[in-house]
Amino acid sequence: DPRRMTEKALTAVIQEAYIQGISTRSVDDLVKAMGMDGISKSQVSRLCEDIDTRVNAFLERPLEGDWPYMWIDATYVKTRQNGSIVSVAVIIAVGVNTDGRREVLGMKIGASEAEPFWTEFLRSLTRRGLRGVKLVISDAHEGIKAAVSKVFSATWQRCRVHFMRNA
Repeated sequence: DPRRMTEKALTAVIQEAYIQGISTRSVDDLVKAMGMDGISKSQVSRLCEDIDTRVNAFLERPLEGDWPYMWIDATYVKTRQNGSIVSVAVIIAVGVNTDGRREVLGMKIGASEAEPFWTEFLRSLTRRGLRGVKLVISDAHEGIKAAVSKVFSATWQRCRVHFMRNA
């Protein structure tokens, strides 16, 4: 059905705009520019709830098998909270399993990359089934090193990219 395909395409465009951080007013302008009736803020939110559901399902999925190699890192991004722009830490873990498959294991957002935040993040991965970690690679952040030694009986190694950047 061509109409159903058009609806799916429009939903995909709206979701992509939402992910890119485009305001709901701009999404409304975009929909009108495509020759359709406008779209309300609540309609945009409803269409984009599906994204959150799918992302959360991915981030909460069980981790199966052994993951001997894991890279962990953080970056800071600006986000709007209570009407002001604040910087938050986005931490991520990428693992390689025994079959050699690389996969994002987890991601979390917090106020800073302090050791308790890293420890809770790594423990959340083990609660989801992460096991068999033999080597953790990261920058030389003391909070990461402390958390890794608390949660895993694994070797820690400094990431060569971070080392070269800091040299």
